[in-house]
This record gives sequence, structure tokens and C-alpha cells, in this order.
Amino acid sequence: MTDRPIEIDVWSDVTCPWCYLGKRRLERAIADFARPSAVTVRYRAFMRQPDLPAGAGGSVIEAIADRTGMSMEQASAVSERAAIAGRPDGLRISPATQVSANSRDAHRLVALAWQMGGMALQSAVLERLFSAHFAEGKVIDDPSVLARLAGEAGLDDGTVRRALAGDEFGEQVDADIAEAAALEMDEVPFFVANGTYAVVGAQPEEVYAELLARAGSDEDEDSTAASPTAAVSTVQD
Repeated sequence: MTDRPIEIDVWSDVTCPWCYLGKRRLERAIADFARPSAVTVRYRAFMRQPDLPAGAGGSVIEAIADRTGMSMEQASAVSERAAIAGRPDGLRISPATQVSANSRDAHRLVALAWQMGGMALQSAVLERLFSAHFAEGKVIDDPSVLARLAGEAGLDDGTVRRALAGDEFGEQVDADIAEAAALEMDEVPFFVANGTYAVVGAQPEEVYAELLARAGSDEDEDSTAASPTAAVSTVQD
């Protein structure tokens, strides 16, 4: 293993429960890694429902049923899978209380957090948004709700309100989404380490450990210079 830094880009959506689960498992893998301080994680924007109007509201289960043609019972069972999967990881996911939301403004705040405080602040803001959406039934496309949540996670209130009043970091969100399209990404979470190795989906912790080991031991210096739009090899489907 070399001393090379490991940079992980993670495309995720704030309204994706599997992204919440993937974040938690990646964090544990990093904590158990031999060189946790060498790892930097940056979260990038992906929108599963970009055309959903902000403020539309309504039950997530109803939205799944409407979108897929499932019965309410079937949609509820689909939603419950992530809730069940997250329990051993300490995640509280309550499908019955979740409110449908457009995630663009939430992504803008995640990008703002990266600029203001790097990995630690971005992780804290994303964690607060995940918890608010999945466990507390908060409406995360309501600007006043977003401002309160961002403040609770450590972002400056004035800075947040100015950002939400306009489209600050909107270009960054759009660039992330365009990069996801270039990678032909159709599923999140999507993890890319040092622009070379990828993991798709909320995988077991040991898969993320393998991702870290491969990125940390790669002897090809040129591979670390590749952007996430370069050819990506999948560690595990």
C-alpha cells in the first residue's frame, strides 16, 4: 500500500434511501481503513426525479404507486425494503411519513457546505438532510425548512438564506448531473475512487473496504490523474 491520497466522489440523491445506507457503510469502511486520514469524500448531485415540481408534496408511497402503476400495498412494500435494510446500520427510515420533494435546492446546500467547510461540513449537512427526509417527514424542498436544517448542521444562516434566495451553486449541481450522464449513470449511490475504481449501489461494508484498498495500492500514477468521466471499472455489480 502506498501513501497516495484517496479521493472518493459519490453521486447520490438526498431522497434516495440507498444513498443514505451507502453513506453510512462507506463511513464505517473508512473508519476501519489503515489510513482513514488519507481519504477524502466529496458528495455530488444526482436527481432521480428532476421533473418533480418543487412544493408538490404528497406521500412518497403514493408517488411510487402513481409513477409505477403499483398498488399502494406494493409501493409500500418496495419502500419498506430500504427501511428494513437500514435497521442493522442504525438508520431510521420511515416510508409512511416521507414527503415527495424536488432535491435540487438541497443539493445546492450540500455543494455550499463543501465550499464552506470541506468534507466534514458537507457530510454533516447531508446527514441532517437524510435524517429530516427519511425519519422526520420534513419537506426538504421548502426553503424555510432547508434553511433551518442547514443551520442545525452548522452552516451560517445568512449565507444559506442568500444561497436559497437565488440559484447559487446551481451550476455545480447541473455540472454534477451532466457528469453523471457522461458516465451513463442510472443508479445511485455511485462511488468513484481516484477517478478509476467504482462501486455502484449500497453494498456491504467489505466492498467499500476493497474499493479503498485498490485505490490506495494502485501503482499506476497516471490512473489517479483521470477524471471521474474516464473509464471506470466496477469493483462489484
